[in-house]
Amino acid sequence: MFRRLPALLISALAAAPMLPAAAETLLLDGVEQASTSASQRPSRGMTMDKVASTWGQPATKNSAVGDPPISRWEYPNFIVYFEYSRVIHAVHKN
Repeated sequence: MFRRLPALLISALAAAPMLPAAAETLLLDGVEQASTSASQRPSRGMTMDKVASTWGQPATKNSAVGDPPISRWEYPNFIVYFEYSRVIHAVHKN
């Protein structure tokens, strides 16, 4: 039986490219909306002072946690995450 195994394996591998390929289309809701709203949020590297001067004071300021310290400012339409005093990420609120 073990003598036939390599021959069967080679036959199976040779036949594999003849099998039909299948693919799915992935639809993501809100991708276009998120990309257009990206220009309306702070960009990575901006300082806290620049964010405050551009978008005003946030509705909520959460204190820094962890090492490195990560803090969060919440605005009506987005949330900004800071490492020390620089933006690391700004996300759109749903």
